[in-house]
Amino acid sequence: MTEPTTARTRHSPLTGVLLVLLAVLIFACMDTAGKYLMTKFSVPLVASVRYGLNLLFLVMLMAPRHGPDLWKTHRTALVVFRGCCLAAATLFAGLALQRMPVGETVAIIYLQGFGLMLAAKYFLGERVSAAGWVAALVGFAGVLLIARPGGALAPLGVIFALTCAAVSVAYILLSRALASTESTMAMLFHVAVTGTMLFGLLLLFNWQRFSYTPLDVTLLVFMGAASLAGHFLLTSAYRYAPASMLAPFNYFHIAFAVILGWLVYHHVPDGWAFMGMGMIGVSGAAIAILTHLNTSKVKEP
Repeated sequence: MTEPTTARTRHSPLTGVLLVLLAVLIFACMDTAGKYLMTKFSVPLVASVRYGLNLLFLVMLMAPRHGPDLWKTHRTALVVFRGCCLAAATLFAGLALQRMPVGETVAIIYLQGFGLMLAAKYFLGERVSAAGWVAALVGFAGVLLIARPGGALAPLGVIFALTCAAVSVAYILLSRALASTESTMAMLFHVAVTGTMLFGLLLLFNWQRFSYTPLDVTLLVFMGAASLAGHFLLTSAYRYAPASMLAPFNYFHIAFAVILGWLVYHHVPDGWAFMGMGMIGVSGAAIAILTHLNTSKVKEP
C-alpha cells in the first residue's frame, strides 16, 4: 500500500477506520473475483487488463487535476522497482489463488506483516520487543496450521502465497522509503504503468484465443476500477489517523475473504485452518498495536 502525503490531514480516527475497512472489503472482493477469472484465464491476462484499466481510470480522473505531477518523480529507479515488486506480488498471489481457497490464500499472504517486522529490525534499525517476537511466532504457527502436512491445500499454492508475502515486504519497505520524496499520485501512476507493461510482455509469450462472457467482462472492469478505488480509500484513511493506529484493521481482510469464499465458492475452512487464521489475525494486530505504542512513546517529549 502506498503511504500518504501529509497535506490536509485531519484527526478523525473513526473515519480512518471506516475507510480502511471499506478498502480491505474491496480488496477481498477483488481476490474473490480474481480467483474466478484466473481459474478461467491466465494470470498475465487478468493482471494486464486490471493494471491497464487501472492506468486508464487513473489518467482520466487525475491527469486533468494533477497534470505533469501525476508522473513526476525524484527517485525514478526506486519508484519503478517498487512497481515491479507489486507486479511480482500480484503474479504470485494470482498463481496461489488458482490453487487455493480465497481465505487461506489471503491469510498466508498476511504473513507479510511479520516479515516487515523482521525487515524493519535489520534494515531500518527498529527495535523489536519480546512481545513482538512472541506475536511473530504465533503468526508463523498459524501459517503452519493452515498449510499443515496432510491438509487439503496444494503445496505449490502455499509456496506462491509465501513468495507473494516476501515480495510484498520489499514493496512496503520501498513505500516507506519513498513517501518522503514522492507524491501518492505519482507512485500510484508508476505502479499502474509498470504493471501494465510487465504483464503485457508476459501476455505476448502466453497468448491464446479467449472467449469472454458478459460476466467475465464485468469482472475484469471491476478489477481495474476496484484496484484504484481500494488504494485511494486506503491512502485517504491515513489522512485521518496514523498508519500504526489503523494497521490492525487491515486484518479484517482475512475475515472478509473467508466470508466471500464461503458465499461465492461454498468453501468453509476446517477447524485447524480457522484456528490458524485467527492466530495470524490476532498476532498481526498485536504487532501493529505494539508498533503504535512504541511510536507514541518515541514521540513523547
